Amino acid sequence: MKKMLHSLSLLFAMSLVTFAHAGLKSMDGKAGKLSDYTGKGDWTVVIMWASDCHVCNTEAEQYIQYYESNKGKGVKVVGVTLDGQAKLDDAKAFIKRHDVTYPNLIGEPQEVAAMYESLTGGRWVGTPTFLIYDRKGTLKAAQPGAVPAEIIDEFIRENDTQPVKN
Repeated sequence: MKKMLHSLSLLFAMSLVTFAHAGLKSMDGKAGKLSDYTGKGDWTVVIMWASDCHVCNTEAEQYIQYYESNKGKGVKVVGVTLDGQAKLDDAKAFIKRHDVTYPNLIGEPQEVAAMYESLTGGRWVGTPTFLIYDRKGTLKAAQPGAVPAEIIDEFIRENDTQPVKN
């Protein structure tokens, strides 16, 4: 009985991961997932944000500059907003207001939080939150709260077996 419950729990957890990944969409409504951006030979920095997050609004410019300065250098950035379809217009307004140039996905808050928990084994805290994937698509770091771009660069340099281009 215990073994069966464990198997059912594992099956539920795996279906939750699949469900959570399936819930992401591009800002124009097309299905999307993190694996569309990870494991393609570059480091990938995922920024989880919300349009009404004060810190996300305050720090947006820093991450746009980080993205722009790393184009073609082995590091890319993708955003995931927790605004959900009900606040799609707010998410689009955030992108326009801050002139966000990196690609963004949108998901329902509960689904994105569940995705984070299934990927990291940690508890979802809130936005902003960062995930950092290596060149092979392996999750290497998860950090709630704002993270200075210099710290992201330092982490990647210390953990990269193939130096990032300058």
